[in-house]
Amino acid sequence: MSFYGWLAQLLAIVIAVAGAPLLTGWVNQCRAWLGNRSAPPLWLPYRTLHKLFWKESVVAEGASPLFRGAPYIVFGAMVLACGIVPSLSTDLPLAPAADAIALVGLFALARVFISLAAMDVGTAFGSLGARREMLVGFLAEPALLMVLFTAAFITQTTSLADIVEQVARQEFAIYPSLAFAGVAFAMVSLAENARVPVDNPATHLELTMIHEAMILEYSGRHLALIEWAASMKLFAYSSIGLAIFFPWGIAHVHEPVGMLLALPILAVKLAIGGAALALVETLSAKMRIFRVPEFLAGAFLLAVIGILVHFLLGA
Repeated sequence: MSFYGWLAQLLAIVIAVAGAPLLTGWVNQCRAWLGNRSAPPLWLPYRTLHKLFWKESVVAEGASPLFRGAPYIVFGAMVLACGIVPSLSTDLPLAPAADAIALVGLFALARVFISLAAMDVGTAFGSLGARREMLVGFLAEPALLMVLFTAAFITQTTSLADIVEQVARQEFAIYPSLAFAGVAFAMVSLAENARVPVDNPATHLELTMIHEAMILEYSGRHLALIEWAASMKLFAYSSIGLAIFFPWGIAHVHEPVGMLLALPILAVKLAIGGAALALVETLSAKMRIFRVPEFLAGAFLLAVIGILVHFLLGA
């Protein structure tokens, strides 16, 4: 692996870790503007993390080491997930060792540990949020796999780096199979990142919240790591969608100069994607938890239709 490959790998991880809170702040700003409200500062997520890291962590008496270690495991899983996704370049040393299936496994690993930690203390809200989170994950993971398999069947590989490499080098064309997969991926992304209409990250109502219910017992640096990991998960999903469906601008192997242009192009695409996410959340209403299975079942069916369209029409 070349020096530029390791440089691209390190740069991708650093940008994801450092830039994920900025993406969250941008989405919050766009939501406020679209709602005709005063927007919070763009740097507010960084200030929140700084405040939480300096606060003392209060842990329940009955908490096990799992409760204390879960935030670090979740944070580490999201860092690895961001390292797998080719956001700047396809010349990544980690690409041969991990593919799209391993990426879904990292998301599942983080979900399992945060859910176990929520149930570890034994509070009613934690157990309620954990059950809802596992329900969402049980339905969202197959849909995400079908989306990734659609791209894998088109390119004959499950490596995200190779998928981006082949899709970006092809002539610009609208693939019906990728169109279905793109809609399914958008629906899965909303569910996996606890966004409207599946969940509302700004609410603290016990009858509606999913993600917030699991982290009510955390404080201090533990809560900071979980909030940081949530921002990186949104960054990772945004990068996956841009890499598969809008791969243009990502540097390829043996193109070190392309990384100079890949960074501003990535920033522009993330800004547009964040604004689109805020628009979708503003125009949507929070659905009842009983309707979430129907929502994710629709995403799964759209992804399956994308695979069938590829095999039947070859497009």
